Amino acid sequence: MNRKPLILISLLLAAFAINVDTTMVNVALPTLVDQLHASNSQLQWVVDAFNLLFAASVLAFGSLSDRFGRKGMLLVGLSVFGAASFAGGLAGNAGELIAARAVMGVGAAMVFPATLSLITNVFTERGERALAIGLWGATTGVAIALGPIVGGALLQLSDWRSIFFAMVPVAAIAGGLVATYVPSSRNPSAPSIDRTGFALSTATVGLLVYTIIEAPGHGWGSAWTIAGFAITAALAVAFIACERRTEQPMLDLTLFRNPRFTAASASVAISFFALSGFIFLVTQYFQFLKAYGPLSTGVRLLPVASCVAISSVLGTRLAVRLGTKLVVALGLLLMAAFYSWVATTSATTGYGTIAAQMIVLGTGMGLTSAPATEAIMGVVPKAKAGVGSAVNDATRLLGGTLGVAVIGSLFASLYASRLTSTLPAELPGGVAHSATGSVGAALTAAGELSQANPQLAATVHHAASSAFFHGFQTANYVAAGVAAAGALMALALLPAQPTASGEDVARTQPLSSPATAAAGD
Repeated sequence: MNRKPLILISLLLAAFAINVDTTMVNVALPTLVDQLHASNSQLQWVVDAFNLLFAASVLAFGSLSDRFGRKGMLLVGLSVFGAASFAGGLAGNAGELIAARAVMGVGAAMVFPATLSLITNVFTERGERALAIGLWGATTGVAIALGPIVGGALLQLSDWRSIFFAMVPVAAIAGGLVATYVPSSRNPSAPSIDRTGFALSTATVGLLVYTIIEAPGHGWGSAWTIAGFAITAALAVAFIACERRTEQPMLDLTLFRNPRFTAASASVAISFFALSGFIFLVTQYFQFLKAYGPLSTGVRLLPVASCVAISSVLGTRLAVRLGTKLVVALGLLLMAAFYSWVATTSATTGYGTIAAQMIVLGTGMGLTSAPATEAIMGVVPKAKAGVGSAVNDATRLLGGTLGVAVIGSLFASLYASRLTSTLPAELPGGVAHSATGSVGAALTAAGELSQANPQLAATVHHAASSAFFHGFQTANYVAAGVAAAGALMALALLPAQPTASGEDVARTQPLSSPATAAAGD
């Protein structure tokens, strides 16, 4: 019996569980204000605690899975993720929920790199590996887009706790399938643990993500932010020096000399930088300017999800035939074209136009991310597939976090500046201050003024809408420029096809010897 389809289904379900949770909780944030009395800062950390711990620990757990067994790490991670999700549903205050989300991030860091590294070890021929990674990319993309839809549906059927309880059976089913069908896999050479490398990598990535998250609040040019980036740079230098001196390093830095690995990693980061920034803005556009509800907003993102799924599978197949360089560059160019097009959007733009724009985005995203991931995993020796997968995951997380922080910060600055200069002078100071904080607050203020002073309310509404699109358009042009620069980088640096040595490594190393299978988990 060919067990490969069942192995792939098991791994895809595990990856789906992790990725759907990254966006599902967002739709519950307004409810958390009412029921847990969460502050704005606490709401931010309900989201960011997961991302921070995920990013900070993914390299370490990816490397540990190579040593101790990828299947075992995956099962432990699903257990941690499911238990923490259950604890989140039982949380009685915002602090407890944030702690549960942080532990869920640790579980995700155990699970996500293991899914991709196991796929690489099971599907060894490039054609089948490309298809499997394409389906993996499609699953992760669809899961991220489906998160708001699933979360919105659960909120309509029950309360916010259902969003966390729902992930428990999903993690349990995925764990059962993995335990039954997925073979053991680990690095047969079993290198010694690089404790210093683990500590420095966790500190470097964790501090970098934390600094990026907090930078918009402190100011990008503030002493706090500059100090955070400076300490991060010092930690990175220490990590590089440590890994170069260590006989068996956690991360083989010579991988970055391979342009296929480096350029593909950069392409993944750039695509998620632009995508995450756009999703941050378009959800506000849908909910505030179009007045769509949370579930309705999620449903309207389906064109992105569908096209990411289709083009991820298609993109990896095209990369095998036409070369990774052309496919990834085309994907980034499509993303650049999308951001330039969506920058022309106004409050009166119909959903048909928006859906067509998102088709371009989803297609470009799938053609970029999945083939680039396949290129990364094609370079990494199978024995180091866990840490190679972790590098891919870290670039996704860093790109996405930086996209929200940079594009969100740029948008907020431009929005506040334009609104401050256009608000009517007779508007009360407290109302004006809150209106500059967010377009939602400005439109709420306009609604409250509509009964007493319709003309003033209309002026505030127009000023808020104008300021929103001023920031929205500029932010999208920045994203377009980043994507276009990424396309040029891919054309210049990304090889068309893998080198023979990379493919030889992927094809000739066995999945696991009997001794390895016995010791792997």
